[in-house]
Amino acid sequence: VQLQAFGGGLVQAGGSLRLSCAASRRAFSHHAVGWFRQAPGKEREIVAARSWNGRSTSFADSVKGRFTISGDGTKNTMYLQMNGLKPEDTAIYYCAARYDVTGRLYYTDRLDYTYWGQGTQVTVSS
Repeated sequence: VQLQAFGGGLVQAGGSLRLSCAASRRAFSHHAVGWFRQAPGKEREIVAARSWNGRSTSFADSVKGRFTISGDGTKNTMYLQMNGLKPEDTAIYYCAARYDVTGRLYYTDRLDYTYWGQGTQVTVSS
């Protein structure tokens, strides 16, 4: 299973970006998904997580109310919509997935994930 994240770029503070994560095959079937980010000199941190059935989501406090996570099973793609971007959102963003037999759980620990995308750079200027 391969994941490919794209959609990053340079945006001014207050702007929006939508990140996409495409799977090589039906990788997201019964897979919980998540978005992480890593800023220079910092550890990789959870941004958002979503259960396979889409009914459960979790967001880092720093992005609540600004970011949403969604998926399109027909396209084997998941998304991270980022609105109201701030300079502190600048980081490399990674998508991740792991199998979840229940389909109902999400995961916020990076060690719980099996598959990772290569990362896409998001830079927010002030």
